[in-house]
Amino acid sequence: MVRSTLTPLAAPRPVQTAVSTAAAGLLNLSETHFRTGMAWAGNATRAANSSFSSQSPTTEAPAPGPGLGLPLQIFLCAAMAAVLLMALLGNAVVCLMVYRRSAMRSAINILLASLALADALLAALNMPLALVTVVTTRWVFGEAVCRLSAMLFWLFVAEGSAILLIISVDRFLIIVRKQDKLSPRRAQALAAASWALALALSLPLALGRPPLQVPPRAPQCVFGYSADPAYRAYVVALTLAFFAVPFAAMLYAFLGILSTLRHNAVRVHGRSDGKRGPAGPRRTFRTNVDVGFKTRAFATILILFSVFTVCWAPFAAYGLAATFSRAFYAGDGFFRTSAWLLWLCYLRPALNPLIYYWQIKKFRDACVDLMPKYFSFLPRLPGNAKRRIQPSAVYVCGEHTVV
Repeated sequence: MVRSTLTPLAAPRPVQTAVSTAAAGLLNLSETHFRTGMAWAGNATRAANSSFSSQSPTTEAPAPGPGLGLPLQIFLCAAMAAVLLMALLGNAVVCLMVYRRSAMRSAINILLASLALADALLAALNMPLALVTVVTTRWVFGEAVCRLSAMLFWLFVAEGSAILLIISVDRFLIIVRKQDKLSPRRAQALAAASWALALALSLPLALGRPPLQVPPRAPQCVFGYSADPAYRAYVVALTLAFFAVPFAAMLYAFLGILSTLRHNAVRVHGRSDGKRGPAGPRRTFRTNVDVGFKTRAFATILILFSVFTVCWAPFAAYGLAATFSRAFYAGDGFFRTSAWLLWLCYLRPALNPLIYYWQIKKFRDACVDLMPKYFSFLPRLPGNAKRRIQPSAVYVCGEHTVV
């Protein structure tokens, strides 16, 4: 009897095994569904976050596109180093000449020294950062330095544009309006006002308003794409201040100067062919000298204006396109385009001292006279050439100019 009761109890072992197997399968199935649900929830959260961030103003740069090839990177680094040295040394010499020589402190020379100071600071404080970023293809200086470098970049750029505008207006008043009212004291006041205005325009960048793009999208901190109207308004205002308005005003001034010079040349030619009175020869000679001297001085400013236009017009268009066009900013060639256009802008500070040396003989003589004190291999000027150097008369266009 006992055996008959114990035998049925041992029989259901296969049933227990099946039940336990089914329970384990149910647990595995529920765990699989739980993991799948969590993964779907994570994907949905990330998608929502990405869609939300795309609607906010641009503060994070998109994924970096392809950088520069090695040959192009080597060429750009060598060219950038040469431009940096030329801009820094050339503009430092201009500032040193005006500072050390009291005769050089005329009104126009003070303005040119202010322009040279802005270019030298741009070469010393901004170009090295861009050079390192082109080499490493990433920004290694931090967000605070990014904002500060952007503020300094636009400060020096706006100052250079303002100085060129002041010089062009002064040439227009002298040649067209026959008004020479720019004294050294007024030139100093105008230079100080231009620095203050440039600082007011660029200071919001150092405070993070508006936010900037940290490389690797570009070789320095630049404006990126944003749908924020305030962001776009600031970019447009800055572009108008540093390029569009100065370009339009300088173009108007130069067209007026060219028209006046052509009219004066025709009038002088007619007088030389007509009858001369007792005081005729002296008056005709003085008029010829005045027109020729004004033409040479104006040619220097016109070359500076041409270099300014060629170097900064593409960069202004590039900044507007990057702010308003998402396709342009997210394109694969954005870094390469940024590098070329940025160093085209940096080429202008390097060319300005060469223009002074090439166009202005008295500046060239004074420069050669100054250099042997530091570089003995340069030839010294003879004594009679030193006595003829009058740097204060480089840009003087008065009615009683003596040549």
